[in-house]
Amino acid sequence: MATNQKDYYEILGVSRTATEDELKKAYRKLALKHHPDRNPGDKQAEEKFKEINEAYAVLSDSEKRQRYDRFGQAGAAEGFDFGRGGFGDIFGDIFEDLFSGTGSSRSRRRAERGSDLRYNITLSFEEAAFGKEIKIKIPRLETCSACNGTGAKPGSQVRSCTTCGGSGQIRFQQGFFTVARTCHHCRGEGRIIQERCSRCAGEKKVRRERTLSVKIPAGIESDSSLRLTGEGEPGLNGGPPGDLYVVATVLDHPIFKRDGDHILYESTISVVQAILGDKIEVPTLKGKAELKIPTGAQNGSVFKLKGMGIQNVNGHGTGDQLVKIKVQIPTKLTNKQRELIEEFGRQNGENVRSEEGIFEKVKNIFE
Repeated sequence: MATNQKDYYEILGVSRTATEDELKKAYRKLALKHHPDRNPGDKQAEEKFKEINEAYAVLSDSEKRQRYDRFGQAGAAEGFDFGRGGFGDIFGDIFEDLFSGTGSSRSRRRAERGSDLRYNITLSFEEAAFGKEIKIKIPRLETCSACNGTGAKPGSQVRSCTTCGGSGQIRFQQGFFTVARTCHHCRGEGRIIQERCSRCAGEKKVRRERTLSVKIPAGIESDSSLRLTGEGEPGLNGGPPGDLYVVATVLDHPIFKRDGDHILYESTISVVQAILGDKIEVPTLKGKAELKIPTGAQNGSVFKLKGMGIQNVNGHGTGDQLVKIKVQIPTKLTNKQRELIEEFGRQNGENVRSEEGIFEKVKNIFE
């Protein structure tokens, strides 16, 4: 090891706050690049490889990393432990990348979590507001019941692979390392099936359609997802199943719009109603409701119907319905109506004989 102080974080190209996963990813990339077997005869690559190993051996060990952060290289210089901090596991991944072209095959015999599934549903505005319970049919892979997920025909023999001795890996010496690669004969399974299951053809899984009951909570919004734990595809080699995510799309409503937990509605009233005030009936998701329009209501005014909105999906109360008023100006007037409006203008001190008539003035007020 060199006597000069080394910045292990700089060597791996990570920040001092790097997570364990970030460290592992950086180490794996650099180790693959500078491994001596990929750079035969390159002394510089060999030294760089040793330096990378040294940095990762310290930073991947929480205790050594703490000492290094406090005291520097000297505080962490206690030798390398190739069996801690995931070091051995990542080495196995690298060797497989080097000699078999992939790092995934070695995990064939390990328990693996099943894949997650996604199911899209479409809800009406009202269904999303009030919630409902629905039935969905999910096509998915399930463990074959005929062979219980072994892939072998019931009653047939399953023998250990003679090539790898049942380990799923073939080990050989590569320089000063012992390298393991996936057994090509059993494809990492460690066993050979004499007769394959007729139902799943040895694949261990079969495709089935499963009916599930899903409770849609009141107040759900578009693009929200519901997770059904364990309802995804089954795991491999005894691993846990994945999850099912039900993703909702909520359709627009012909007259209502949604703003969080509030409902927006636009109501049209006449000029007379706006000037004199009135009580009007407006639709809500819960039926008709009465709304009082005060005297002199202005175009664009917003009034609230408390509690007539949407229930919060997390149970934090219910929103309101907000009613925006739009004053409708008549486009045609009878002579009598014009006379009355002109008289109103004169009473209001307006010059009704001007180029812009009183009707246009009233119209401009409410637009």
